[in-house]
Amino acid sequence: MVLDAQDLELTALLDLVARQDAAALKSLYARTSPLLFGLAMRVLRHKEWAEDVVQESYLYIWRSAGDYRASLSPPMAWMGLIVRSRALDLLRRRTAERADSTDELDDTLAETLEGDAPNPMDEVHASQQARALHRCLQQLENGQRQVLSLAYLRDLSHNELATQLRLPLGTVKTWIRRGLNQLRGCMAAAPTEVRP
Repeated sequence: MVLDAQDLELTALLDLVARQDAAALKSLYARTSPLLFGLAMRVLRHKEWAEDVVQESYLYIWRSAGDYRASLSPPMAWMGLIVRSRALDLLRRRTAERADSTDELDDTLAETLEGDAPNPMDEVHASQQARALHRCLQQLENGQRQVLSLAYLRDLSHNELATQLRLPLGTVKTWIRRGLNQLRGCMAAAPTEVRP
C-alpha cells in the first residue's frame, strides 16, 4: 500500500504515540479530530455524544497505537473505524437503556391502567385507577416522583435523566426502582370497587 505525505506524517505520529509521546498525541489530535468529530456527528447526530465518542477514541488510540499497521490501512481509515465502532456501540447502548427504562414503566402502568374503556363501567374504573395512581404518585418522595415522571413522559433513559437532573446514575436507577416498587404496593392496596 502506497501512503501519501499526509498518511506518512500521521503514521509517524502514531509511531510516537505508541511510545507514549503525549506531544505526538496532541499533534495527532489537532490534525485529525475535526474529521473524526464529523464522522461521529454523522453517525450519532448529537454533539455531546459525538464529543464523548471522539474523546474515548483518542484514549483508545493512545493505548493501542502500537497495534496500527500502515501496511493494512491508511491511518485515517484505522482511526475512523475506531470512531465509527464506538459511535455505533453508544447508539446500541442508548437504545437498550431507553427500552429498559420505558419497558419497566410501561409494565407498571399497564398493570394499573388496563386497556381501552369499551363501556362506561370500565371508564369509571379507569378513572378511579387514575385517581389512585395520582394519589400514589403524591406519596413518593419528590426526587422519585420527578425521575419517574420524566422517564415516562419524556421517554428519557437512565443516563439522560442523570445528566438532566445532575444526579449520579446509581441514584437515578435506585429512585426509579424504589419508586416503581412503592407505586406497585400503593396501587395494589388502592380500593378498586366502583362507587355510585
